[in-house]
Amino acid sequence: MLKIVIAEDQKMLLGAIGSLLNLEADMEVIGQAVNGDEVWTLIQEKQPDVCLLDIEMPGKSGLEVARLLNKLKQRPRIIVLTTFAKPGYFEKAVKAGVDGYLLKDRSIEELTAAIRKVVHGEKVYSQELMVDYMCDPNPLSDREQEILRLVAEGKTTKELTHILYLSYGTIRNYLSEIMQKLGAKNRLEAVDIARNKGWI
Repeated sequence: MLKIVIAEDQKMLLGAIGSLLNLEADMEVIGQAVNGDEVWTLIQEKQPDVCLLDIEMPGKSGLEVARLLNKLKQRPRIIVLTTFAKPGYFEKAVKAGVDGYLLKDRSIEELTAAIRKVVHGEKVYSQELMVDYMCDPNPLSDREQEILRLVAEGKTTKELTHILYLSYGTIRNYLSEIMQKLGAKNRLEAVDIARNKGWI
């Protein structure tokens, strides 16, 4: 029997997924959570075989939980279920070590098949996300993403110099490079572009 924990902040969807999975002869939902902190505690207590994680949840995000799980010696298989078909989110999920990444518009049959596959060591990713990721890769370096995240928080160039221990000129060069890579007219437009792609 495959033991499953689900994290989903939409309670109706959480209940529906749980009920449908419990109808499978070889699956049992042993825990449900509506936020990342709750699911992290549940996983440690229940020791499931598979975790289904939403990306955007209160508390820890699904990706933060996935990163924590990958630090464990023995961890459950991780499948991200999301409505966000953003290449940047997919890239971050793969880097976080998830075993599966599926969109929520998939059928329960596809989900149960994916669960069985990841338990046997396979990776299961939505094909359209893989295509989008390959056709639209993230052009920003880790440092550029960090700078853009701080800009999105409202930090000024002067504040960035203190936070990152970089000179004013270096920060300006980074921002110029970011805008050029994203085809943005200014830093706010760059933030919007990167957010829409899931790169920050």
